[in-house]
Amino acid sequence: MYDSIAANKRKSWLLVVLFVVVIALLGYAWGAYSGDTFGALSVAGVVAIVMALTSYYGGAKIALSLSGAYQLANREQNSYVWNLVENLCIAKGLPMPKVYLIPEPAINAFATGRSPEHAAIAITEGAVAKLENEELEGVIAHELSHIANYDIRLATLVIVLLGTLSILSDIFLRSTHFIGGGRRGSSRGGNAAGIMLLIGLVLALLSPLLGKLIQLAISRRREFLADAAGALLTRYPEGLARALEKIEQDNTPLKRVSEATAHLYLASPFGSKPSLLGRLFMTHPPLAERVQALRQTT
Repeated sequence: MYDSIAANKRKSWLLVVLFVVVIALLGYAWGAYSGDTFGALSVAGVVAIVMALTSYYGGAKIALSLSGAYQLANREQNSYVWNLVENLCIAKGLPMPKVYLIPEPAINAFATGRSPEHAAIAITEGAVAKLENEELEGVIAHELSHIANYDIRLATLVIVLLGTLSILSDIFLRSTHFIGGGRRGSSRGGNAAGIMLLIGLVLALLSPLLGKLIQLAISRRREFLADAAGALLTRYPEGLARALEKIEQDNTPLKRVSEATAHLYLASPFGSKPSLLGRLFMTHPPLAERVQALRQTT
């Protein structure tokens, strides 16, 4: 399990580095062709900072509000769930997060918050009702592992990178340099300027799609990491494996969910079984692959 956690961390950060490289290449191609990108890059930077601050400080409240979750203020409201979370937090050495229940019959859960000290965990009522003790414990351990591993902070970084990438692509395609300055650029730089123009155009057209694919790949990697870390916390990988199997068999979609928060959940909240093409854009790895990985760690 330690090997799985270390390997997934390396792969996640390699994907982030690839994301930064794509943005840098687009900016370089644009700058080499137009000769002046300071203003546009400044705007992109300001937008990225606003996105980052909003996600960092307000993302948890937004996610919980969109899910329709209600908070358990104390142990008396649901001692079973509260005690499971508290015991696992003690074992993990984490502060007690705010605990929420989502009034949905589907089996699912998510964690949110910018740090372990400012975290929340939300569990569907369906998960509490349909999962056995060890299975629910595995689900909670998975979500606590997201908190301990600062996955939400990484997700914020990726969202900012994706937003910056989209902004740069849009500015490149719409800028007066690109539309009206092509002849001047070609006359100044000849073939070199034409090549940079072509590179910039290809990157501008494809980089949003590539950025989205990288974002989804990072999300999938972090799910494998949280599976391994959660199993390490409970010392019983079979509990989470059985919970994931029940989710696949149940296949009930959540009623209140959005594309913006789908990546936060334990499993895809949409409940559908995607086609081969649809799997390319999944925020989560296939449940069968996650179950297999968990059982290989035993």
